[in-house]
Formats: sequence, structure tokens, C-alpha cells
Amino acid sequence: MSGTDAAQPAVDTSRPHPARVYDWWLGGKDNYPVDEELARRILAVDGTVLRGARANRRFMQRAVRTVAEAGIRQFLDIGTGIPTEPNLHQVAQSVTPEATVVYADNDPIVLRHAEALLRGTPEGSTQYVHADVRDVDTLLSRAADALDLDRPVALSLVALTHYLGDDPEGDDVYGLLARYVDALAPGSYLILSQVTPDLSPEAIEKAADSFRRSGTPFHPRSLSEFSRFFAGLELLGPGVIPVSGWRPEPVDVAIQAEGIVPVYAGVARKP
Repeated sequence: MSGTDAAQPAVDTSRPHPARVYDWWLGGKDNYPVDEELARRILAVDGTVLRGARANRRFMQRAVRTVAEAGIRQFLDIGTGIPTEPNLHQVAQSVTPEATVVYADNDPIVLRHAEALLRGTPEGSTQYVHADVRDVDTLLSRAADALDLDRPVALSLVALTHYLGDDPEGDDVYGLLARYVDALAPGSYLILSQVTPDLSPEAIEKAADSFRRSGTPFHPRSLSEFSRFFAGLELLGPGVIPVSGWRPEPVDVAIQAEGIVPVYAGVARKP
């Protein structure tokens, strides 16, 4: 399986895409004027987004390192985004070179970067599937070409769930997450981060409004709403917490000193 064996879907440059907006915030160049326009508009009303994007990346790295050191050898990263080093596979395979990593995303630009994403260690395996998080059966079926779902997997959805609603007649994000977790073997881990209105309500509401006006759904969630994703799982310490405070390293402490990052994060184990 690879991300290069499917027909290349067309890139829609008429509407911003969250992965490309995020790329702009991280200083990347794989975005279009429509993405930059939205990224700048949100930055104008929410000055936390740049450090929030950096904090999210660093949380992913710390969380992946933590579960790899706990013995996880398989990783499924949904909502991969445009490659920014160090990527998840580089972190995981630096701890355990034989790790298998599957990336999944629905942005055609990420598909075009699949070759870069696939460069892992000789001992390990790094794969990519072009699929939408909402299509659970297809995504898991394709991922299972590389992953043994009867063995523990670390499932990562970093900065993705706030683009999904919780209407049972629509996205039903809680139902989606439950289906993914149900498919995982005991001993698997769930790695999540998500924008919250709790810490900067006025700025987050303005940012959410900018996303929605651009045609991108956006759903900030409170502490209790975010914690609900971990129902039935065993949260690792320090539990659900603002993203820069999750097992911080010195650079994360420095980021905390810069100001608020209105993003919650958590990692949990499936018993």
C-alpha cells in the first residue's frame, strides 16, 4: 500500500483547506493565496494561533515519544497535514526504528507529498493512504494493509476534531472516534488535541466565525466536551490539560511564558 498508487485528485484552490492554513501558520510554502488570506484573517483576531500551531507540533512529538517508549510499534496518524519535520514517523522511528507508521489525509496536496512522508528507517515501514476521517471503514481497511489491528496501535488525531461536528445527523465526531477506538486492540493509545473556547473565548469565537465564513466548519470544545473523547480509556498523567503543559520540555515552558495557547491535549490507553 502507498499513497502514490491512486489517481491524483484535483486540488481545489478556490476554497481554503485547514491543512494548508495550518501550513501557512507553521511557515510552510505549500498553500495558496486563499489559504494565506484566511490564515492572516484568523491571526488578526486571534494572536495565539502561531504559538498554538507550534505547541501542537511539539505535543505530537512528546506524545509519540512517550507511547513509543511504552512499547508501541504501530502508529496511525489521521489528518496528517503537510509534512513538517520532524514528522511523526521520524519521532517514532528515532525511538524504535522498526515502527510502522500509516498516515491518512484527504487533502490532495498531502497526497503529492506522500513520497517525502514515506521516507522512514530501513527497519521500519512508513505508508500513506488518501482517505477521509469520516469514512471509517475505508480508512481502516487501507491502513490494515500495513498495520496489524489485532496488536496495539497509537491513534493520533492532533488538531483535527475541531473541524468535525457532533450532530448525530452530521459528522457525529464522538461516534467517529468511538468507532476508531473500538477497532483498536487493548493496549492501544489515543492521542488528541483540540481548540477550546475556555481560555480565550472572544478570540476563539472570532476565529471560528472566520473559518465558518470561509466554508470550513469549526467546533471549539470545552474541557468537559473534549474529555468526553476519552470515555472508557485510561488517561496518562497529567490528564487533559492545555497543550503546552502536557509533559513539557524546556522549550514548552518558554512557549507557556509567551501567553495562552487555547488548545487542550490528552493521551489515553485502551484497557
